[in-house]
Amino acid sequence: MAVSQTLPVVVIVGRPNVGKSTLFNAITGSRRSIVGDEPGITRDRISGIAVHFGRRFEIIDTGGIIPDDKALIPSQILKQARVALDSAAQIIFLIDGRTEITSADRELAQLLRRLNKPVTLAVNKIDTAKSDNLVHEFHELGIDTVMPVSAEHKLGIFDLLNHVTRDFPRHKDEEAEPEEKRPSIKVSIIGRPNVGKSTLINALVGEERAIVSPIAGTTRDTVDETLTRDGVDFVFMDTAGIRRKGKTHEMAEKLSVVMARRHIRMAHVVLLIVDATEGPLSQDATIAGYAHEGGRALIVVVNKWDAVKNPDKKEFEENLRYELKFLEYAQVAFVSAKTGQGVGKLFDMIREAHKWSSHRVGTGELNRFSTGLILEPDTKIKYITQASIRPPTFIVFPDRRSDLHFSAERQLVNRLRKAFGFQGTPIVVKSKFSKNPFEGKRPKAKERR
Repeated sequence: MAVSQTLPVVVIVGRPNVGKSTLFNAITGSRRSIVGDEPGITRDRISGIAVHFGRRFEIIDTGGIIPDDKALIPSQILKQARVALDSAAQIIFLIDGRTEITSADRELAQLLRRLNKPVTLAVNKIDTAKSDNLVHEFHELGIDTVMPVSAEHKLGIFDLLNHVTRDFPRHKDEEAEPEEKRPSIKVSIIGRPNVGKSTLINALVGEERAIVSPIAGTTRDTVDETLTRDGVDFVFMDTAGIRRKGKTHEMAEKLSVVMARRHIRMAHVVLLIVDATEGPLSQDATIAGYAHEGGRALIVVVNKWDAVKNPDKKEFEENLRYELKFLEYAQVAFVSAKTGQGVGKLFDMIREAHKWSSHRVGTGELNRFSTGLILEPDTKIKYITQASIRPPTFIVFPDRRSDLHFSAERQLVNRLRKAFGFQGTPIVVKSKFSKNPFEGKRPKAKERR
């Protein structure tokens, strides 16, 4: 993404797994960076645009830095981070407030002090008054400004941005009402190597944008292409073929898996490409699981349908749904990316899946839906509310203090689909329990007169 060079730059740095990507996402309001428990997930510099009280700036999320680690990936991360730091107007040094200061923290603090640039030490994962008392211990790193934050719960972010952007120019146009933008749908194309992902993206956009080759694994970087159709911008992201973890020996292929999973998280809708000549394989289910776990609307695209002898769509789809049981909500399309057969209908299917993944049901409708609702085994739902979209997430208050049984949860999801739609998108159900205010309290003795 091209970013104006006139914008001040804020760079987030820190050792691996301290929450840099979570902070980046909290500031930009997106999920551009991967968030996970595995250290070192973010390899590249990820940049975005953020605005705070009319102060517009570029923010860069760097990979976890280990200053003296000579291994290939950490050294490349450090090299990428140095490029970002050279352009920084402000640096946010993020540290984990729940762990002791490490030697890597001290080395990184020393490296940052030598830059002679404004550095703010943000102590992350401070979300209680008790942990707030630990912040003063981090002054020993020699950085003047120390601020507590919780990137996950978005606590302290406002004060952090007030401090970091205080000298940035204010743009009046950023305070005005934004112009109505054309709807945009981000679509990630995923699948095993050599199932025809690049051929499909070429068929969708009508030009030779991605490299097409019969050699498996040709695409290693992600290719984006935007196409406007019926007033909607479709942004197609062609990812490298995803292999099983044990098969990704080459560093470039390992990074391609990371990039592919990142773009699944960035997408609104995912197209899972399955080779019709081979049928659904276990690896297809593994790849589909990445999109399902990420809560993405999903369409299964059966490619190379023209090459199937004696084609039977009904039989193939039955077999497909048996192998991919957890994708019962997904639409299925039979296409030939090579000839263009069936490709055009994908646009309407993508719009439909995006619509339902973004659909929100009003509280009144849900109240009427949940009235008298009893699920197997004998579970009554007292109250239900929709907490979020993409994926549609519902909070249910059952009449018993235990999570919904699997069968009850499945039954509820099916009833929600029957009542409100939600075709093509997973539905998430979470249980919450009303606390009895008298639980654990002894009854007061009667007053004697």
